[in-house]
Amino acid sequence: MTSAADGSGVRGVLLRDAELDGSTRVDVRVHDGLVTEIGSALTRRPGEVEHDCRGGALLPGLCDHHLHLNALAALDRSVRCGPPEVTDRDGLAAALTAARPDGNGWIRGVGYVETVAGDLDAAALDHVHPHRPVRIQHRSGALWMLNTAALAAADIGPGDHPGIERDHDGAVTGRLWRADDWLRERLPPAGPPDLASVGAALTRLGITAVTDATPDLDADAVAAITAAMRGGALPQRVHLLGAPLAPPSNGPAPEDGEGRLPTAGPHKIVIADSGLPSLEDLTERIRAAHAAGRAIAAHCVTREALVILLAALGEAGVRPGDRVEHAALVPAELVPELARRGLRVVTQPGFLAHRGDDYLRDLPAYDHVDLYRCASLAWAGVPLALSSDAPYGPLDPWTVIAAAVRRRTPAGRVAGPAERLTPARALDAYLAPPDDPGGPARRVRPGLPADLVLLRVPLAAALNELASGLVRSVLIDGRFAVR
Repeated sequence: MTSAADGSGVRGVLLRDAELDGSTRVDVRVHDGLVTEIGSALTRRPGEVEHDCRGGALLPGLCDHHLHLNALAALDRSVRCGPPEVTDRDGLAAALTAARPDGNGWIRGVGYVETVAGDLDAAALDHVHPHRPVRIQHRSGALWMLNTAALAAADIGPGDHPGIERDHDGAVTGRLWRADDWLRERLPPAGPPDLASVGAALTRLGITAVTDATPDLDADAVAAITAAMRGGALPQRVHLLGAPLAPPSNGPAPEDGEGRLPTAGPHKIVIADSGLPSLEDLTERIRAAHAAGRAIAAHCVTREALVILLAALGEAGVRPGDRVEHAALVPAELVPELARRGLRVVTQPGFLAHRGDDYLRDLPAYDHVDLYRCASLAWAGVPLALSSDAPYGPLDPWTVIAAAVRRRTPAGRVAGPAERLTPARALDAYLAPPDDPGGPARRVRPGLPADLVLLRVPLAAALNELASGLVRSVLIDGRFAVR
């Protein structure tokens, strides 16, 4: 298949004066979606588009190894209910009153945290906004809070989902833990999410590949992502942790002109803080994934979740590619265990820049050194990948990379200085391919797929700056997506 490098029918691109590997300034030829030649003063071929890189660093496209595509798309039609937009109860009431409901009269809020107005349940939400059905998601993504109108509209009372919180009399409180799929079935029907704005935002940041970490995706969700990829709304390569175990979700190779298809990654298993599974149940889930030919990606935020995961892997065995998502709290004594078992860690130090002061205030002091470990994992030989967990954490990869390097909270405190990565190491943690998080960083070489990011400045300046706005141009499949 012939790629049109800029969408106008030309066959290739000649990138002039690009800096590679932080040292060499060369020309780079792209043809049919691949890097085909690197050298000095390459001769332009008929039909090629020349692009002057002005000495800016040329990198492989970045990969965000853990985010949530549909939740990102939903952000555009949601009300911000937490800092910095909303900081107190009056602000929450004002935001909900000003919100425009969806076509079914519902209001969807996101980003809530208890510092705004304490623990929210139906009664507390009724005091703030009783008039329309309201559902607000906690900023962790693990909890939905509904007012009385929403509970009635969604008929939550008779439900039997284990995440429904009830009081001592058995009445629903309005708080639903990790019940997204169950709740979605009770909401008014909605069409597939529009992923075009998500694809555009990712591209502007230099992200050309993502791993969607949403668990238990159904066929409709996979189909919507596939359609967005084939239609060009989502130009990124997409790896799915929530793809069903059976049948295999990779599907047939796309025919010419149909575009990319998502691929199945490790099988996502959520070890929920709100209700830890039994060792037997977790062991069986791991065995089932391994038997289906899939590694596992275990959501582990607390040390208790990590301990039970390691115990279950001791029973079920480890498959190459098994990985730990988040690893928000890792005791020092478990770091060698992660290395010994060959587990990868996909973590999000961007949370330190986003809400690090909350962690330092709310967690015991002895936990602070264990927060979002990076350097100690890398030193121990644990393959380490960085990611955003967007929309729950900051999407901008340069914010995440800076957080891994500086580990500064919004107030300027340093959380775990011994866990700092070098800028180059932090960038490399975004340069491994989706199917090898924490593996060797890709470099611009002949034969590399032409998903490329051109920075405005040389690499040394970029690694010193680590700021938003570094990306100048982006090519995906050899075509300019940002120029």
